[in-house]
Amino acid sequence: MVNSYIAARNLLPTKSMKVNKIMAVKLLLALAITLGFTSCSKKSSSKNASQATGWKINDKKGGFQYASNFKKQETGPGLVLVEGGTFTMGKVEDDPMHDWNNTPTQQHVQSFYMDETEVTNKMYLEYLDYQKRVFPPSEDKYRNIYEGAIPDTLVWRNRLGYNETMTNNYLRHPAYGEYPVVGVNWIQAVEFSKWRTDRVNESVLEREGYLKKDAKVTDATAENNFSTETYIATPTSSYGGNEEIVLKGKRNSKANGKGGTKDATGATKEPTNLYANRSSGLILPEYRLPTEAEWEYAAAADVGQREYNSYKGQKKYPWSGSYTRSGKRQVKGDQLANFKQGRGDYGGIAGWSDDGADITNKVKAYPPNDFGLYDMAGNVAEWVQDVYRPIVDDEGNDFNYFRGNVYTKNKIGEDGKVELVTGETQKFDTMPNGKVIARNFPGQIAQVPVDEKETYLRQNFDKSDERNYRDGDKQSTRYYDFGGDDSENGNEKIADDKRMYDSPKHNVTTDSIGNMIRKFDKSNKRTTLVNDDVRVYKGGSWRDRAYWLDPAQRRYFPQDMATDYIGFRCAMSRVGPKADKKKSARN
Repeated sequence: MVNSYIAARNLLPTKSMKVNKIMAVKLLLALAITLGFTSCSKKSSSKNASQATGWKINDKKGGFQYASNFKKQETGPGLVLVEGGTFTMGKVEDDPMHDWNNTPTQQHVQSFYMDETEVTNKMYLEYLDYQKRVFPPSEDKYRNIYEGAIPDTLVWRNRLGYNETMTNNYLRHPAYGEYPVVGVNWIQAVEFSKWRTDRVNESVLEREGYLKKDAKVTDATAENNFSTETYIATPTSSYGGNEEIVLKGKRNSKANGKGGTKDATGATKEPTNLYANRSSGLILPEYRLPTEAEWEYAAAADVGQREYNSYKGQKKYPWSGSYTRSGKRQVKGDQLANFKQGRGDYGGIAGWSDDGADITNKVKAYPPNDFGLYDMAGNVAEWVQDVYRPIVDDEGNDFNYFRGNVYTKNKIGEDGKVELVTGETQKFDTMPNGKVIARNFPGQIAQVPVDEKETYLRQNFDKSDERNYRDGDKQSTRYYDFGGDDSENGNEKIADDKRMYDSPKHNVTTDSIGNMIRKFDKSNKRTTLVNDDVRVYKGGSWRDRAYWLDPAQRRYFPQDMATDYIGFRCAMSRVGPKADKKKSARN
């Protein structure tokens, strides 16, 4: 018994020591984990340290540079944000003709920016002034640049109407300065959008210290001007490579030999981030025409009748209700858009005008829709960027739908550098009506179609020009036998007279001495106007009845022709989040 007691007594210290060791190990592990979390937390919370490598970001000594202070995309001049979402595209309220040119499909549109109003005469005159100043029409090689940008003022003429006042004054008289520009064809609208992109980004870079102040006015010439894409690809080539204009960034002002860091040998190191680029977050995406899906979504503005995560019915017009007159007490009975009231009635009885206008009207003369956009119905109809084929596309893409892609790439010269357009290599297009329009400008990067090197084995696109994708194959025609065996020639192109979209084919050529030879397609068997060179315009105008004010209504017009009732507005894609503020799912 005594021996057992002694033995047990000798064992007690051993067990106690083991317990203490285990507790000590657990404590050390807990401490290590806590320290690990603390150190990781410090590193991950630091915006100046890389989460991938732990290296410093934006170190003055060099290394990886990043715009850590970027908040969100700057809203360009004249634009308002249109938050993206889902809607039914092509759903018209009134369709008495049972027209099949609009097939309703559910589409989703990403957030984008859109002009608050149509492009006005004053805005377009600024464009013309720049073209005349930088590309003087007195020089033969630049003459067509300015003349090709001028709107067709003769669109106001009518065989049985006296409209010479508008012909002579509508574009240039200050009384019409805030009126929407007309007489602009689709190609001219596209070129205006490109010019606007360059001018806005030029102003932004000047403001941020990357371009000499006021150089855009005092130093810009035909061969020495600013192009956004040129600046991004080869900034030293902007403004003809003039280093006095193309500065090396205000944050890197020591780069011109007035200081800077030293390397191990004592030599001055060349600073980094001398020029702005896409990663700087300063350069805005391009201004462009809105896609048809974007335009219709923005015009309908269904967000104004959203309840939880669904729409309360369908709008007939950009505003709520089924009528063109306001129901609000203060302005009850006022017309909400500028359109043709009836035959011979463009404005109403004198002294009690229905809509305050007989031709176009000042922008912002009527209330905006729920996105804050003015004149999305009436005043002038508007060009959109693309034209879809409803019969072909009813099962097509449902995300950012667009039928107008023509993929290009920068032209690389023999020296391995991008090739810039010069006055000698500039390209012009001659329209069927004889008007010559510039399609690129000196100082821009020359573009060429993508080739099979970019398309080989790709599943998302197979050629440069995708405008007529599936248009003309066997499955897009009424002659297609869905029950037949077409395993051998299923993708073979069919004859023109059996195509779904058999449009007129006019031909304009030049003879040996440069005279234009115009050949008109006089066939009476053509079935449609739709082809790759026809565009859609939407929204109704001062010449249209209320039927055309429906955002889903659409009409076709050749891209190289203009009218007195078609204008345009620009759009810009949004980069980053869908909305500035995250919304609750319950509101």
